Amino acid sequence: MTNEPDLAHRLTAVREGVSDALAAADRIGEPIVTVVVTKFHPAGLVRELHSLGVRDFGESRHQDAREKAVELADLDLTWHFVGQLQGKKARQVQRYARVLHSVDRVSLAETLGDADPRTDVFVQVNLTEDPTRGGAVPADLEAVAERVLANPALVLRGVMAVAPVESEPRRAFAHLRELSDRVRLLDPTADRISAGMTNDFRDAILEGATHLRIGSAITGKRPERR
Repeated sequence: MTNEPDLAHRLTAVREGVSDALAAADRIGEPIVTVVVTKFHPAGLVRELHSLGVRDFGESRHQDAREKAVELADLDLTWHFVGQLQGKKARQVQRYARVLHSVDRVSLAETLGDADPRTDVFVQVNLTEDPTRGGAVPADLEAVAERVLANPALVLRGVMAVAPVESEPRRAFAHLRELSDRVRLLDPTADRISAGMTNDFRDAILEGATHLRIGSAITGKRPERR
């Protein structure tokens, strides 16, 4: 188990940082979702965070996420899948994840099936020149978004991206905001932006992020990979 006072302190520090960034962006009062990424951490940590008021949790490995979802089924949690999503496992992920942040290709949007309630989806965009990185290339953004909109099992919420390590985060998130504008031309309600992690969430908020994916700043050092 963690040292809960330290956990509470880190959570408070991030919440204060989010509030400060919202104020700097002239967005005071706007809703923002902080998804606590608990990859490699035990279910016990999720229980501790739940006791501190956290309800949104992110996972990126299907097997671990599924096990936690089963073990913690007694809690009122919203699971967000934030890792690369394999087509053959997509429907399995839908059984526990309410939100998918990494739909990045037409075939994946077609694979996702019925869910009750419908699954919220972000289209992930690759902001790098490296085709091996996760995310749709910007030229394919509308095609993926349109396929999500055509799938009655899905709700298009907006766009998601990871800031490239080789570029300035604020500039990358400004680009993502422009891509968000393109998606909103297809569906004005798809106006959410999933961006910002431990080291760059302030920049993401300044460029309109509505969903943050924050791990170690709240959870502390990640356990060794099993």
